[in-house]
Amino acid sequence: MDLTGKHIVIGIGSGIAAYKIPELIRLLRKRGAEVKVTTTRHALEFVTDLTLQTLSGHKVYSDVFAAINDHSTEHISLPDWADAMIVAPATHDVICKYAAGIADDALTTTLAAMRKPVVIAPAMNDKMYAGEALQAAMETLAGRTNIDVLDCAEGFLACGTNGRGRMQEPEALLEAVEAALTPKDRVGQNVLITAGPTREAIDPVRFISNHSSGKMGIALAQALLHHGANVTLVMGPTAEQWSPVLYHPAMHGVGRLTRIDVVSAREMYEAATAAWNTADMAVLAAAVADMTPAHVADHKMKKGQDLTDSIALVETQDIARALGESKRAGQCLVGFALETDNEQANALKKLDSKHLDYIVMNTLREAGAGFGTDTNSVTIYQKSKIAGTAKNQKFEGGSLRLPLASKQQIAEQIIGVIG
Repeated sequence: MDLTGKHIVIGIGSGIAAYKIPELIRLLRKRGAEVKVTTTRHALEFVTDLTLQTLSGHKVYSDVFAAINDHSTEHISLPDWADAMIVAPATHDVICKYAAGIADDALTTTLAAMRKPVVIAPAMNDKMYAGEALQAAMETLAGRTNIDVLDCAEGFLACGTNGRGRMQEPEALLEAVEAALTPKDRVGQNVLITAGPTREAIDPVRFISNHSSGKMGIALAQALLHHGANVTLVMGPTAEQWSPVLYHPAMHGVGRLTRIDVVSAREMYEAATAAWNTADMAVLAAAVADMTPAHVADHKMKKGQDLTDSIALVETQDIARALGESKRAGQCLVGFALETDNEQANALKKLDSKHLDYIVMNTLREAGAGFGTDTNSVTIYQKSKIAGTAKNQKFEGGSLRLPLASKQQIAEQIIGVIG
């Protein structure tokens, strides 16, 4: 998500996880956001005022009555300036005070005046996190319409134990801020997404595959979750690391992710056709192998005639066709196509023959688009000629060209058009 022009306030509680916040500031500013910081007084024992000021480009608000404050009521001016606020780390003290309406320092007085979206990112010892008072406070906050309460991650804690209490990583916190700023216009919608490549085994060592990274499918899953949809992501084998944001179970209006990891085209077919039964929409972004070995050797095949003469191939099951032929009224089916010749003609043929509502045509002809990149450029074709819009661009003759942009931006534009 492009955060250019957005104003984000970061509230830092007094916890060791504060050391991660400089990286969060860097990520937010890289996305284009302007950042200001408010802290509890003791938070600055974990991360320095100078570091926060240098990275954000603004003074740090840590004392309600400090003479250096830009405004005499900084805790009012910051919420007025902000588009959203994230509290990270949100300690036991900060969470319980916020839920109870206590405002007695720079951070909690700012929270008390905040009516824009607020993200709470807890961090503490696992026993404190499991305590009744803390869990009750989190449920109270999760029930408020402008607050997104995150869950803690599980792992090694500063106290030397392993358990649930770790603050989520800066990349997940960035995603949570983006989600908080995204309209929840797909709440209740169930969406199936396929992503990544498949691997078709030849023997225990070798397989047939392709260069798909899964990045476009992950970007689509992220975007739809941000809009409130429940996403079933059927993911082929990929090196892409994506740890979705963990939300508190009591959260309302936040999309839920079900991830199903598969390897072969058959496994993807079975998972996708099962999920399609309860889906409102499917976006088939995976690069599924068209052919698979008719027989898989139980031993490593030797170089030479064993390999060159013994691999008979058969067609894989066509996921798009199967879903298109079983499509119910009201379901929306979106396919992807990557062609090297006669791109438009082949994409339109697939759109029609597989009963798709839209097809997204990728290209390898443009630098920065295609496999493995963080950017993409696509053309969307729709089955009907009814005009739709994306970023103020209109379909002309049933097609819409989206110029080179990050895959996250392309994903936002795609879901702004489909369904």
